[in-house]
Amino acid sequence: MRAFITSVVALASLIAAGTAYADRANTISIVGSSTVYPFASAVAESFGEASGFNTPIIESTGSGGGMKLFCAGTGLNTPDVTNASRQMKSSEADTCAANGVDFVEFMVGYDGIVMANGLAGVDFDVTVEQIALAVAAQVPDANGNLVENTAETWSDVDAALPNTPIYVLGPPTSSGTRDAFEELVIHKTYKVMGFDKATYKSIEIREDGAYIESGENDSLIIDQLANDVNAVGIFGFSFLQNNQDRVKGAVINSFKPTFENIASGDYPVSRSLFFYVKTNHIGVVEGIAEYAEEFVFQAAPEGTLTSDGLIPGGDAEQDAMYEALDQL
Repeated sequence: MRAFITSVVALASLIAAGTAYADRANTISIVGSSTVYPFASAVAESFGEASGFNTPIIESTGSGGGMKLFCAGTGLNTPDVTNASRQMKSSEADTCAANGVDFVEFMVGYDGIVMANGLAGVDFDVTVEQIALAVAAQVPDANGNLVENTAETWSDVDAALPNTPIYVLGPPTSSGTRDAFEELVIHKTYKVMGFDKATYKSIEIREDGAYIESGENDSLIIDQLANDVNAVGIFGFSFLQNNQDRVKGAVINSFKPTFENIASGDYPVSRSLFFYVKTNHIGVVEGIAEYAEEFVFQAAPEGTLTSDGLIPGGDAEQDAMYEALDQL
């Protein structure tokens, strides 16, 4: 009897495993950027409704976390697509190559990185340099030597700024938004100041409580900003656009974070958005190429994602996406 029960349990396990395998082979697995997540989710939903394929499953892991999962190898225990709010790093490409992962890159558009606060908070009109000097772990002293950043209020950075605490809610180290923010705000500022590459690349965000890592869920940052008059948040433009009844964006270098200013290049803190397709899984998991085609279609200037805050690329970027589709 015990042997019979054991056999039945084993058979049930095999059936369950087979079912799970079949479901996975019929469902696209997507990981990566929290910034790209709402765009990918919109594409996945419409794709599932209209294509006849299953709706892809998307997990918001952050760009870095997504790259780690994506480049870990091939097979149905690894994702098919990863989203990223910055381009794949050379070290990540090397990991993919070492693990036999072949991929195609899609640059789907642009996004601004905004600094925002609740509607009841002060109005911020700042420069990129002022933001950098507020959140960087080290700042130059009167002699140009780097010292620990002890600024407690924005007015400590510049007397013309509000006398409110520096309390910034932003993305964690796994986030592509944080990578881009460090590059476009901190590193660029210190480069302009004249520091050599090794030095400005080494400047990190302060860890003394002025900057709080708030996870990969930007919606939670919105909630905190709405409830804390002193807090400011760092996140993608789409979250500002979709929450204008709760938060407002800071003017940076005299430009408001608007669709038009980001598209024109006038807004100084903007970056490209990407997704990467694992070509090893084409023909293994159903619908991958079709999903990529749907994303490209919706990311076009006449596509639906512009209403969600995606700033589409120009003619050259659009052509590059269609060329990428030909590789699938």
